[in-house]
Amino acid sequence: MTKPYEVAVYYFPNYHVDKRNEAWHGENWTEWELVKRATPRFEGHDLPKVPMWGYTDEANPDHMAQKIDAAADHGVDTFIFDWYWYEDGPYLERALEEGFFGAANNERLKFALMWANHDWIDIHPALRNKPYNTLAQGTVSREAFTKATDHMIAAYFTRPNYWRVEGKLYFSVYELMSLVKGLGGIEETRAALEDFRDRVRAAGLGELHVNAVVWGVQILPGEEKITNGNEMLAALGVDSVSSYVWIHHQELPSFPETPYADIAEKSAADWEKFAREYGLPYLPNVTMGWDSSPRTVQSDVFDNLGYPFMGMLSGNTPERFQASLEQMKLFLEQDLNGFPAFTINAWNEWTEGSYLEPDTKNGLAYLEAIQRVFGV
Repeated sequence: MTKPYEVAVYYFPNYHVDKRNEAWHGENWTEWELVKRATPRFEGHDLPKVPMWGYTDEANPDHMAQKIDAAADHGVDTFIFDWYWYEDGPYLERALEEGFFGAANNERLKFALMWANHDWIDIHPALRNKPYNTLAQGTVSREAFTKATDHMIAAYFTRPNYWRVEGKLYFSVYELMSLVKGLGGIEETRAALEDFRDRVRAAGLGELHVNAVVWGVQILPGEEKITNGNEMLAALGVDSVSSYVWIHHQELPSFPETPYADIAEKSAADWEKFAREYGLPYLPNVTMGWDSSPRTVQSDVFDNLGYPFMGMLSGNTPERFQASLEQMKLFLEQDLNGFPAFTINAWNEWTEGSYLEPDTKNGLAYLEAIQRVFGV
């Protein structure tokens, strides 16, 4: 039976040992260390979160297989991996290349890439003092872009379960302006993307579908020819736009907590707004929650200083999350956005308070909500 709508979930792969992390944080470090040390920052603050499956190693195929089965059993179709490649090469790739590819059941899910080409800053955890040190620059040269995209073609796009949209390989870019900056301008970026498309065709893989996260559709200072986001998208030949997380579009008006239901209603209004505003197919998002306080130094006073010292969403119960999924289904039934699909933030953003993986408080309840609304 074919599902009418596809459920794609963002996957953040910082829960395995990586050589860069070991250089920055020490031997065997993963972001689980922040999850373990998170503490309540105000009365009633529900921390720490404890994973029901334990502190798993996502680069372990058996551990990843457990995640794949849970996702597939509850109506998830695709993992969109936050994917990192800096000027000197890859980062956090073992979750996908060892864990997911090594899992005996990986054919149960499709997968895709969102190039998370933002600067990697020193916020694991973050001090109150800013600016934070930049550990890796998100911008890349044309040479690095070609190396990264050649790797995508050879290692990922050839796999039968890579996600395709209308038959085209889905590839998303988190910060379009960073891509443009690194490649040297609009014309240079258009040429690089066209070359990427040509190499995909030459490999016999068909067409590439280039998506831009709305968050990153910004005009660089000094740009004279391009005056708005739609002009930039057209000039680059982008095929669609998407959202990553609600708080990219909605400020949280109260500190330390804003009701989830309030932001859910405003975000639902955004879906139609963005579908009409951009003139391109739009992949909308449902966000499970938000709490970035685990990424702060726990002994520092928790004031409203900007990410990750910022407000959080309260009352994001499984029932309220399900209500947002039901709103999404009603939106998709209107066929305004040009996509029979949507995204969820996120599978495992534990230190941003947005995760579907089961914890010891709610178990599988968030996944069960997806199954009730979007399962076959």
